[in-house]
Amino acid sequence: MNLEKVIFGFFVLLAATLNFGFFIGDIDDPSVHNRYELFAAVIVNLIATVLKFGDRTQIGAVHLATSLVADLQLIAAAVVLVYANNVSPEGITPEAMASVVSLSAGALLANLVSVVLLVVETVSYRRR
Repeated sequence: MNLEKVIFGFFVLLAATLNFGFFIGDIDDPSVHNRYELFAAVIVNLIATVLKFGDRTQIGAVHLATSLVADLQLIAAAVVLVYANNVSPEGITPEAMASVVSLSAGALLANLVSVVLLVVETVSYRRR
């Protein structure tokens, strides 16, 4: 068993599941979208991105691209949430929450592509 692949797979799947946990629920209801779960998803996605830098294969490049997309969208979601919560005089409105959840949905799609790539790569792996 390759410990590096286990750690890589762990962070890819954890990133997807944290993002899914934040995403699920009514799109505009802040009470069902935990801000700490969003921040955990951002951190785990950033760790997964760092782990993807070492792979020099074509599938590794696509893994990195999906991770960068997820990072960008989750960071944007976090910025919108922080702005709505701390700067905006209206606070977290349903519109602001819908924007945050929509951005996390885009990141979730990128994470799902990364998980599919991981499964395809694992299935196509041949022992030497």
